[in-house]
Amino acid sequence: MSKKILFLVGDFVEDYEVMVPFQALLAVGYQVHAVCPDKKAGEKVRTAVHDFEGDQTYSEKPGHNFQLNATFADVMPEDYDALVIPGGRAPEYIRLNERVLEIVRHFFAAHKPVAAICHGAQVLAAAGVLTGRACSAYPAVGPDVTRAGGEYVGIPVDQAHVDGNLVSAPAWPAHPEWLAKFMKVLGAKIEL
Repeated sequence: MSKKILFLVGDFVEDYEVMVPFQALLAVGYQVHAVCPDKKAGEKVRTAVHDFEGDQTYSEKPGHNFQLNATFADVMPEDYDALVIPGGRAPEYIRLNERVLEIVRHFFAAHKPVAAICHGAQVLAAAGVLTGRACSAYPAVGPDVTRAGGEYVGIPVDQAHVDGNLVSAPAWPAHPEWLAKFMKVLGAKIEL
């Protein structure tokens, strides 16, 4: 039986940060469920593409519509082996949902693998799970990590950081390293 991974997403989740890891984890045999508060399986969330074009911060463009394949109200976190929280704009408002925070706390209390990228650390900070933990994120989220009792790890945009069961990264250019480190924490053995 393959491991089950839960994705917590919302409207305007970063396009690459949901699509790429969702498809990659499916491709290597995991069961992957993507949910959004107040939405059901078959419904969609809108995505946004964040790009780095030399401005003081990222630019934002419309992305694809991403179809959810599970219903948020039905989530039983104990049924899942790992959690992924993509970035984008979604984390700033899904962190206001108490059930989202309860789900996140379950994964940390049970020491299950958690992967967060970019603004996904906003959800971790709101859930109160970063005390004493080292976590990377988009630099603008660094103060959230620090105020939540964590150590913000400022690393290049294409790198990832591991602190026990937590795998974090600044943004989608880190996908190769972030996903490889997350799969290692998951116990994956991939041979090509």
